[in-house]
Amino acid sequence: MLRGDLRSLEPHTPVLYQQVLSALDPKPGSRIIDGTIGAGGHAQGILERSAPGGELLGLDRDSVTLPLARQRLARYRERVHLRHGTFREIRDHAAAVGWEQVDGVLLDLGLSSMQLDDPSRGFSFQAEGRLDMRFDPEQELDAEELVNRMPERELADLIASYGEEPQARRIARAIVANRPMETTLRLADVVASAAWRGSRSRSGRGQKTRHRQAQARRIHPATRTFQALRIAVNDELAALEQALPEAVELLRPGGRLVVLAFHSLEDRVVKRFMREASRDSADMPAGLIFSKPARLRLLTRKPIRPEPEEIESNPRARSARLRAAERLAER
Repeated sequence: MLRGDLRSLEPHTPVLYQQVLSALDPKPGSRIIDGTIGAGGHAQGILERSAPGGELLGLDRDSVTLPLARQRLARYRERVHLRHGTFREIRDHAAAVGWEQVDGVLLDLGLSSMQLDDPSRGFSFQAEGRLDMRFDPEQELDAEELVNRMPERELADLIASYGEEPQARRIARAIVANRPMETTLRLADVVASAAWRGSRSRSGRGQKTRHRQAQARRIHPATRTFQALRIAVNDELAALEQALPEAVELLRPGGRLVVLAFHSLEDRVVKRFMREASRDSADMPAGLIFSKPARLRLLTRKPIRPEPEEIESNPRARSARLRAAERLAER
C-alpha cells in the first residue's frame, strides 16, 4: 500500500468512546485539544457535544492519517484546527491558533489500528514490512537503525525497560547474531526463536515458572520487543512526561485532562503525575518542603477499563486504561 492512499486506510473504532466524552464533558463553546487526533473518532464526538461554537485543535505526529481526520471533520469547518506535530509541544500549537487557555485536553496514547494494519509502517509482527515503526514518517530514526546498530547491552536494556521482557538479554543476543535485519517478520522469527529456547531452558523449575510460561503463551513472543522498539523510536515516554504538565498549564479552572493509555509504562507515568499534581502541601508528611498547592482534582481514583462487550467487538481495546482529572483554581 502506498502511504497517503486514503482509500486503503480504515479508521479504527474509538476506544472507550462514551467514557472519554463523559470525562471531558465538553460544553457548548468549549475549546478542546485532541493531542492524538488519528482519524477523528473522538474529535467528532467532542465537536458534536460542544456545538454550537465549540472549537477543537487536533494534533497528530502521523502525516499519513491526518488527512483522514481532515476529511471526517470537514463539515465542522472553522470550528476545527488541525496541525501536524507532537503533543509534547502542545502549548506552542495552542499559541499558534491564538489559544491561551482551553477547557479540555485529550491524549489517546499508543498505536492506532490503522497504523498497525498497514504493513508498510512496520509496526506489526504479523505481516511483512520494513522495520520502520515511526509515528512521523518524516522522522529520521527508525526501528531498522536501532535493531542493526545498537550495541547488544544497550539493546537488551531497551527491551527490558520499555518492553518489560524477562528474556531481554537472550533476545538481544539473538538479534545481534542475526544482523542485518530489515523486515518485521525476520525480526519476529528471531525473537520468537530466542524466547522459545529461553522457555525450554527454564522448564522444570517449579510451579511459578510454569505459571509465567502459561501467561507468556497468551501473547506472541515478539510483542514486548516490538513494543519496546516502537516506544524508543518515537520517544513516547519522554514526550508524555513533557506533555502532561504543559497540558495542565493550558487548562482553565474546571478544565479536564483525559488520558487513554494502553500499556503499563504509559499508565504508570499518568498515574504518578496526576496523583502528585493532586496533592496539596497539607497532605505531605511533616518536615517535607512542598510549596506548590494541588493543581488537579482526580476524577478517576482507579482507571476506567473497557466493558467485556467492547473488548469482544474491538479486541485491541482490552488493554485501555482511562484516567481523568480536573484543573483547580489558583490559590
